[in-house]
Amino acid sequence: MGRSLRAAASHPPTSHDIEDRVLRGRHALQTTSDLGEFGAAAIRRALLTQSEFAVPAVRTLGRILERRGALDGRRRIRRPPPPRGWYLPAVAQRQVELDSVDIIEGLHLRGGGPHIEVLTVISLHGGIVGAWPVLQVTAKGAVELLLAHWRAVGLPRYVQFNNDNIFQGPHQHRDAVGRVVRLCLGLGLTPVFAPPRELGLQAAIEAFNGRWQAKVWPRFPYDSVAALQAQSARYITAVRHRAALSIDSAPPRRPVAATCHLDLQASPRGQVIYVRRTTEHGAVHLLGRTLSATGRY
Repeated sequence: MGRSLRAAASHPPTSHDIEDRVLRGRHALQTTSDLGEFGAAAIRRALLTQSEFAVPAVRTLGRILERRGALDGRRRIRRPPPPRGWYLPAVAQRQVELDSVDIIEGLHLRGGGPHIEVLTVISLHGGIVGAWPVLQVTAKGAVELLLAHWRAVGLPRYVQFNNDNIFQGPHQHRDAVGRVVRLCLGLGLTPVFAPPRELGLQAAIEAFNGRWQAKVWPRFPYDSVAALQAQSARYITAVRHRAALSIDSAPPRRPVAATCHLDLQASPRGQVIYVRRTTEHGAVHLLGRTLSATGRY
């Protein structure tokens, strides 16, 4: 006898009579149970008190209830998540790339060593990562590190930040933008600032920050910033090697002009995108101003 026939002989199909008993048991529980429970598990507990037939398993009882249309609950409709970068159509359609930039704070070298901060970056589609541990991330230092990074890997179309004044510029001055924004505009990039205190748009960079802190920071004893920088560089190289296929299939990046440099005297030109939620009155707080979301500027 073949395997399928043996399986069929040892697991006979549930009879119509047993299905009717299951439904009657469900109805009785629904109308009389003190607990108010009449699902598959409750039905099986009740049927086990009757010894005249073998009681099906909970999963089998569930299939009987489904087959006989006796399920009250509705199946959860799982909707696909929006595409990456859904708020920027060209990014969502994988026509262009977006780099997310952030800072890891609150790290200290062992043995009472100095405070450490880490500038991090990841591209949304390709997964090109970067991480630079330093004693302090400043706007000037961020400009130098990002420019060196983009010279090595090429420029995206958009670059996204949180609202730290290192990236955005001094918050105390109205309509002011800082060095990092000026660098991006000078390179032909569009800076994008995520909504304050919301992590959804920053999911990619936050996830990478968590991986860096798990795979680099606690694994080895570092007695100097240089030792941490060396281990971080090895980790970044390994991650990029593993992501080689994604990097190759990502939207193309353009090179940085050899003569490009940050000119703080030039008037900034270009587009800056601020993703914001309105207040209950339909207002948006931006660059030291309160603007009406229904107005035109």
